[in-house]
Amino acid sequence: MFDKKEVQITHGEIGHTLNTGQVFSADNEWIVFDHRNNDGGIKITGSIGVVNLKTGEEKIIYTVPNQTEYGPGVGAVSFSPKENKVIFIHGIRHVDAEKPYDFTRRTGVAIDLEIPEQPIFMDARNIEKPFTKGALRGGTHAHSWSADGSMISYTYNDYVMEQLAKSNSQVKDLRTIGLMFPKKVQVPNTINIENNNGEMFAVLVATVTEKPKPGSNEIDKAFDECWIGKEGYLNIDGGRQYKAIAYQGNVRDEQGNTVTEIFVADIPDDLSTTAFDESIAGTVNTRPAVPQGISQRRITFSRKGVKGPRHWLRSNADGSLIFFLSEDENGLVQVFAVSPNGGAIQQITRNEFSITGPLNISPDGLYLSYLADKSVFITEIARGNSQRLTQKYSAPEQLNGAVVWSNDGNILAFNRYVKSDKGFFLQVFLLRK
Repeated sequence: MFDKKEVQITHGEIGHTLNTGQVFSADNEWIVFDHRNNDGGIKITGSIGVVNLKTGEEKIIYTVPNQTEYGPGVGAVSFSPKENKVIFIHGIRHVDAEKPYDFTRRTGVAIDLEIPEQPIFMDARNIEKPFTKGALRGGTHAHSWSADGSMISYTYNDYVMEQLAKSNSQVKDLRTIGLMFPKKVQVPNTINIENNNGEMFAVLVATVTEKPKPGSNEIDKAFDECWIGKEGYLNIDGGRQYKAIAYQGNVRDEQGNTVTEIFVADIPDDLSTTAFDESIAGTVNTRPAVPQGISQRRITFSRKGVKGPRHWLRSNADGSLIFFLSEDENGLVQVFAVSPNGGAIQQITRNEFSITGPLNISPDGLYLSYLADKSVFITEIARGNSQRLTQKYSAPEQLNGAVVWSNDGNILAFNRYVKSDKGFFLQVFLLRK
């Protein structure tokens, strides 16, 4: 299994924050990171970097040209599973004290590693009416590539709804999720740099409402999603659903309490050739609608719901299970799993302490990785056997974030603070088989 000797691969006196997944290039030669030194610093972070796993060479692939204390800011960067390309959050280019980086003021920008410093705007943005089909009106976040690299999912907050909420108490900017696929989108007014054209066509896939009915499947927040399987999953009838997203959704129980449950959005095979109606663009009074043909289906009806540190759902390669965090009967945070078709929930880990960070699944679907008890852990999914891979690290040299698998499953990457003459900086460490 893994050699317990940790190898420090980055050394620069700056932060090296790994995203929660997809940080390895397709050939496993590069790891990508942003230069945050803590989780909440996207607004003040101005560059994206990579490190070569063979040579240890660190280099910057994108620098924000007009970075200020208000933004634009960059962060949360993911490698395509097929191309030498990354995507990351990029704040809207026009920022000042009145309009800083914010949930509704960000977009997805890509960089081709062969053409560094040349931003590729992936999702189009148009905050002026008439709104544009395939363009969004707010901010995307937490971009995640589908296994074949053809689509990208994201979380989303709507700027138009945010502004309307200031004068209409019945309206709220509700977080939801969406996806984009390759199809260029042109918006009418790109002289206004609040707007931009995009290389991909974006739609929402989860319907949210301001006042979910208690005891119903209505939600007021959809978030922290994952693609299901490398080629989707087998549905209850034995047919294959080739594209689907699992996500967390906040419902109300019979007593009106908020509970986070798991939902699935099934994506039609012909989405890229669909003739969408105008509702997907939204209006001055409504957020963009989910296209017809994309379903919203609740798959868990649990007593405790999803609980624990913030994490994104994860699926194994064959799409048979969706993994999430919740509390066991002792109140400890463990990993659980459920079929995308719903049904019984399985408890996977049975540690004597809580899991303290996001989880990931090995490419072969056999192991989990995560942080717990101040160490890196893996757990064999079938048997629930857990293994501590590192020593315990306490502040100020503590571990941070997710433990991410390479595409061949032979390397784990994680963050830990390391002291230098200038302070403590997040560095990237590796464990190899």
